[in-house]
Amino acid sequence: MSTENSEKAVVSSTPLVSDDVLDELMGRVEAEGAELLGPDGLLSQVTKAVLERALAEELTDHLGYDKHDPAGRGSGNSRNGTTPKVVLTDVGAVDLDVPRDRNGEFTPRIVPKGVTRLKGFNERIIALYARGMTVRDIRAHLEELYGVEVSPDLISKVTDAVWDELEAWRNRPLEVMYPIVYIDALMVKIRDGVVANRPAYLAVGVDLDGRKHVLGIWIGDSEAEGAKFWLSVLSELKNRGVSDVLIVVCDGLNGLPDAIEAVWPQATVQTCVVHLLRGSFRYASYQDRKKIAASLRPIYTAPSIDAAEAAMAAFEAEWGAKYPAIVNLWRNAWEVFIPHLAFPPEIRRVVYTTNMIESINYQLRKVTKTRGHFPTERAALKLLYLAVRNITSERGGDAGTGTRGWKACLNAMAIYFPGRFSIV
Repeated sequence: MSTENSEKAVVSSTPLVSDDVLDELMGRVEAEGAELLGPDGLLSQVTKAVLERALAEELTDHLGYDKHDPAGRGSGNSRNGTTPKVVLTDVGAVDLDVPRDRNGEFTPRIVPKGVTRLKGFNERIIALYARGMTVRDIRAHLEELYGVEVSPDLISKVTDAVWDELEAWRNRPLEVMYPIVYIDALMVKIRDGVVANRPAYLAVGVDLDGRKHVLGIWIGDSEAEGAKFWLSVLSELKNRGVSDVLIVVCDGLNGLPDAIEAVWPQATVQTCVVHLLRGSFRYASYQDRKKIAASLRPIYTAPSIDAAEAAMAAFEAEWGAKYPAIVNLWRNAWEVFIPHLAFPPEIRRVVYTTNMIESINYQLRKVTKTRGHFPTERAALKLLYLAVRNITSERGGDAGTGTRGWKACLNAMAIYFPGRFSIV
């Protein structure tokens, strides 16, 4: 460990408040029956004392002399009492006495003029919003926990502050190559005159290190988006730097294969096998599901296209009369299913399903289902972005989360897609 890192470790391990001070404070709490939280709680009082001490130090630095120091006589400026001010912090509302100078030149930095909410309080609102809480729920939560009443406009204003961050994220440069891109959709309710289901599309790219990143979020008009819509989405990704993709895994999104061919002509389009299986089970009675699963397995695990076609013919002979819809489902998806069969096992294990992106969608559904509906498309995008930000920070940060079996998959891709990229 370097000297600099050692010093940082020592600093970070040194408590800012000594045990003696904590013992004294907790002793008073126990003796007086005081509360820790709330408007008159210990944390609020400590926050008030620390902020006022910091403001006093700022004023001392501004004037150039300590309080009651004779050096201040004739300096041309002096202390001039205090001004009461209520600020919202992450421990609730705190009543401050902000010091003033006689010339009115003092500008505090820790609690700037005109600021009534400290950064921690705003972040607390955004964190609650990102977890799917409605404006009404956030107001009730803050009032119950901190004794603070906030207006709906304030919450909207605070959460709107992330819009610039969202725009920067949506337009950030991307990698030149993503070996795999997954595209899937979840439905959200948005009021546009009337409340209607609208698809929110996610694209997740796996980079050369096997790290997964959400590349973008788009709100569509309906589930029947065509090639024109997808051409604009994929062109946006290409304009942000993605010049090549080896495999695009998706699920029956109308017009998407044509758009992929136009933007990334060398990309292989692969449908999600798990989606095909789930679609099949929707048509099957409960008592037949296990048998149908066993009959379908030889199709998607077949070693070749010929073997898969033979397995498909056997399935049709066994179940076609009872479940023609299942046969039609597989026949209609056959052209975008069979690329999976040409991949070696190392690639198949990674790309045969969009389960990875569905795990993200599951987290997003948890935060959107409590909302009922969104007043605007912008509100939906705002929450989806905050939820994605939470997911990525919890699971892998900016580096993204890893992909199991990636090294074997990458080496197999280098052979299967010669000349498209090199493994360094």
